[in-house]
Amino acid sequence: MSHHLSGPNLRPPEDDARLDLTDLFVFPSTVRGHTVLIMNVNPFAPVQGEEFHPDAVYRVNVDTDGDHRADLAYSFVFSEPDSAGQTVTVHRATGEDAQRHEAAGEVILSDASVAFGPEPNIVEYGRYRLSAGLRSDPFFADLEGIGNDFQWTGNDFGIDKNVFGIVLEVPDSELGEGPVGVWARVSVVRDGALVSVDRGAHPSLTAYFNEEDAKEAYNAGEPADDRENYLEAWSAVLAHTGGYSREEAGKALGTVLPDVLRYDRRRPAAYPNGRTLTDDVTSARLAMVSGGRITGDGIGPHTDLLPDFPFLGHPHPAN
Repeated sequence: MSHHLSGPNLRPPEDDARLDLTDLFVFPSTVRGHTVLIMNVNPFAPVQGEEFHPDAVYRVNVDTDGDHRADLAYSFVFSEPDSAGQTVTVHRATGEDAQRHEAAGEVILSDASVAFGPEPNIVEYGRYRLSAGLRSDPFFADLEGIGNDFQWTGNDFGIDKNVFGIVLEVPDSELGEGPVGVWARVSVVRDGALVSVDRGAHPSLTAYFNEEDAKEAYNAGEPADDRENYLEAWSAVLAHTGGYSREEAGKALGTVLPDVLRYDRRRPAAYPNGRTLTDDVTSARLAMVSGGRITGDGIGPHTDLLPDFPFLGHPHPAN
């Protein structure tokens, strides 16, 4: 999996697919001077959830000073669905507000319609563009082959799957001049309190590295604590799966610990410098965990991607 089914025992967090973060993408827009942030959730939409969770905060965090703590955050809060559908409000937070999990700061878009049909709804406000709703899942991988001792089948898990996509285009000026770090988080209100139930940036980490009893704590954690909390355990995984020495494991994990996707606009966007919709992240992770013995699964990018905003393909018919 990329980040699909990131709760314990290959289940969605809280057993609710609407709260399951699947992928994060960061790349330059087709509009000069803008960056695209995509956060996908709900890996089997719409069968396991027909709308975004109205008690959740879906959030993209941005670190602009390299301390692995949010300096800028975009939070997406969805209405209770009714006969007219569902709407989303977008908050932009900076400073201390950006480090809180609650939706805070300036409201930059309010009550925008969510699209659950074949066509996206694109909303523009100033220098922002937003689209939220049902889209084709861009993730590609031979998961059957991975689960069968790397005996490849040629079957792409994501070829007919849908997700709920949140696509936000922001001006580069908001991200500052230098490199940034980006990660996503899903929190939900439980017993009157907001609880973080999923988070991540780099693909296919929790599936390979986290024990089942560690996944909930990981999803609730902060990237700034990742290296201290997980370097030793994850180094042991690499020693087992790829024959890494302690020093080699530490070097390899330097790319993914902390779990923040680094993006430098001065360099071409290609994972792990940001992530585009066609980057072969499955092969990258297989090579990492195997110590280079496995170089890919033979599955290529999807061909239904759109050339312009919101970039994610039209949804497949529900199975």
